[in-house]
Amino acid sequence: MEEDSRKSWRNTRLLGGTELNWCKAVAGGTGITALALQAYKHPNIPLLKKALRKIQNDHPILNSMVYKNTSNGGGSACFTINPPIPHQRLKIISLSTTLDLLRTLTSRGSSGSLSPLHLILEHELNVNEWSTGRSLGMGGLYLWFANLYTLPEEKWLLVMRFHTVVCDRTTVVTLIKELSEVMGEREGGRYAEEGNVAIEELIPIGKAKKTMWAHGKDVVAYSVNSFRLRNLKFKDVKGPLRSQVARFKMNTQETHMLLTGCKSRGIKLCGVLVAATLLAVYNSKRQANKNNRKKYGVFFLNDCRSHLQPPLSRHNFGFYHSAISTIQEVKQGENLWDLATRSYTTFVSSKNNNKHFTDMADLNFLMSKAADNPSLTPKSSLRTSLVSAFEDPVIESSSEMGRGIFLEDFVGCASIHGVGPSIAIFDTIVDGQLDCVCVYPSPLHSREQMQEVIANMKITLVDGIKMEENIET
Repeated sequence: MEEDSRKSWRNTRLLGGTELNWCKAVAGGTGITALALQAYKHPNIPLLKKALRKIQNDHPILNSMVYKNTSNGGGSACFTINPPIPHQRLKIISLSTTLDLLRTLTSRGSSGSLSPLHLILEHELNVNEWSTGRSLGMGGLYLWFANLYTLPEEKWLLVMRFHTVVCDRTTVVTLIKELSEVMGEREGGRYAEEGNVAIEELIPIGKAKKTMWAHGKDVVAYSVNSFRLRNLKFKDVKGPLRSQVARFKMNTQETHMLLTGCKSRGIKLCGVLVAATLLAVYNSKRQANKNNRKKYGVFFLNDCRSHLQPPLSRHNFGFYHSAISTIQEVKQGENLWDLATRSYTTFVSSKNNNKHFTDMADLNFLMSKAADNPSLTPKSSLRTSLVSAFEDPVIESSSEMGRGIFLEDFVGCASIHGVGPSIAIFDTIVDGQLDCVCVYPSPLHSREQMQEVIANMKITLVDGIKMEENIET
């Protein structure tokens, strides 16, 4: 009976190499994407369910499952499919249950100053239905879960948790807009997708061309160089890892000056955020030698949709990001803007040489091996770099984005404690104000340690703003 139903499923396809890698990473705790939407008014539950169902129907990949094909006897090949009965689980959590959860999270050592959104977001980042690989329904793994938490003062918090194989950052942002349109009972655009294809199938011909020798040489180079890189000091390498979040904001004037500084130098915001992180970590240790130089690993993530063939729009859901690995050297007395320009220029040079396509398989392979063999990373920490940042920030208006869902705050990010950087930056500019969410693995890094790093990052950015103001005057 089950086998017959499988045969009737449409749009069955093999997962691409990047998607297969995310399946392994998510099982270990990296790649659980959580989107938390906090609103000041309780939603119309039937309308919310209708809106989620419409989004799921418009984007078949959200109405998919991942399962192992056992027909060939190997059981190793994963497929993504569309079951005949859509899976949608909106779990409504009462006020009393929410308050009990918040008390439990606080008693476990979380700071009492953290907001309910912050605490629940961290909780959701560490709920991993995919860790055991057990079947969650009809022989496969569901990829999307939603919980509606009731908060005091008639507020509510909708947290959607995705397997990153079907959801990158662009998908998260677009989903908020589509949800807002339906909840506001507006027509919006017609976003129904005909199907979904893995990123590897859409790379323009010749862009990913690389000889076997070049693949081998680059894999060895990445591996050897990783042992020469410095890391943020590890606090506890033996405790069970989980993802935690640190967050900082900058006001409209500060954000404007940062963007002005970037524009005048022909760089993007990611360059200055990476530079501030590097300097904060470098300066967290006393440097006895004035000529002391340290090298750090930096990953830049870029949305490839516009570079694929055919190009995709932001309404094409799935995972269509690639990564470019770089090494940045920092010395004492380093200037923020000089380091930012150098970091960004290195990334752009690699991108212009198609590294985001040619090295995709290499980085997937190395990430997979690190997940399987922690001893390949410093102190078995599973750290692949110091920091990762997105090429472009999310830039939105709160009134436009939150219309229809009474949105007062939102955070979208992904877990990284299985294998990944020490600091993953998710930057957003809402109403002209920079909002940075930094995800890190705990107890590998402590909350106190990360709060100190974040504070130093902000001080470095503010100093850079003052420098920019002096240039203007």
